[in-house]
Amino acid sequence: MKKILYLLFVFVLVTVLSACGGEDTPDSNTESGDETENNQTDNTDSESEANDSESSETSEGEEGEKYKVGILAPAVTHGWVAAVAYHAESRAEELSDEIDYQIHTSSGAEEMTAQLDDLMTWGAEAIVAFPQWEGMEVPIQRALDAGIEVVNFDIAIDAEGVYRVAGDNEDMGVQGANYIVDKIGTEGNVVVLEVPSSGSVSELRLKGFEETIAEIAPDMNIQKYATEFTREAGLKDFADILTANDQIDAVYSMDDETSIGVLQAISEAGRDDIQVVTGGGGMQEYFKMMPENEDIWIQSALYSPAMVKDAVDVAVKILNGEEVEENTIIPTTVVDRENYEEFLDENSPY
Repeated sequence: MKKILYLLFVFVLVTVLSACGGEDTPDSNTESGDETENNQTDNTDSESEANDSESSETSEGEEGEKYKVGILAPAVTHGWVAAVAYHAESRAEELSDEIDYQIHTSSGAEEMTAQLDDLMTWGAEAIVAFPQWEGMEVPIQRALDAGIEVVNFDIAIDAEGVYRVAGDNEDMGVQGANYIVDKIGTEGNVVVLEVPSSGSVSELRLKGFEETIAEIAPDMNIQKYATEFTREAGLKDFADILTANDQIDAVYSMDDETSIGVLQAISEAGRDDIQVVTGGGGMQEYFKMMPENEDIWIQSALYSPAMVKDAVDVAVKILNGEEVEENTIIPTTVVDRENYEEFLDENSPY
């Protein structure tokens, strides 16, 4: 009897446990379903966040669109011109978070005109141009009429609406006169090297020099000779000038490359009477000669090709809606052995 009761107990226990195990399955399925539903919700939220992020990036991209700026410069004719393209591209690269740019160099008005047309097709909103040749008035006016902002570097042309950035040629002459008088006094023999072939550049530099000398040193003896903006011309012409003049106290040269030729002529002639040689431009090689010549004050009145950076800045300011002057004239800086180190740039081609 006891054995029968024991078997009945085991049977009932197994039946109950089986029933309990069967109830676990639906609960497990329910939990799994909840997890799947939750995962689907999470994925939907992730997709939504991704879409929001993409929308935000698109919005930021639209808000942060870069201006398109074209740069036109002459191909290399001498160091100063080569440095214009160098400094323009250097500044454009510094502004690369604000602008997309293209830079072209050309050998004449026809080639520069074709490049200007290419920039218009590209969608340039502003063009910085150094139009050295006659005949650029018409294509630049065409760009202006198309709504493109144009900033000319150095050169003044007859085009309505063009901006211009340049140095102060007349003030270079003023600074040269002041420098010479400061070093030799109000009396002495000064040779002036003018460059008639450079047109208004030489005229303005000579005007500033002569008017200032007449005012501050009217007894100065001035002799003028024609030359060119090259060291070869400076060497050749000044060698002849040295032969014709026993005493020269100072040389008013308008260009650094001419002055390098002048200094070579002085050295080859063994002359020790010349106390000052001025220059103009801002040439690295010339700067380095300043401390080496302790017996001669070597000076450069900056008309630096680096001023083209200001032209690029003006273009960006205009595109940003800022007000700028139609003509930006950059004051002259005088460089000599006392401050030349501030202007050294080992990467500059000039």
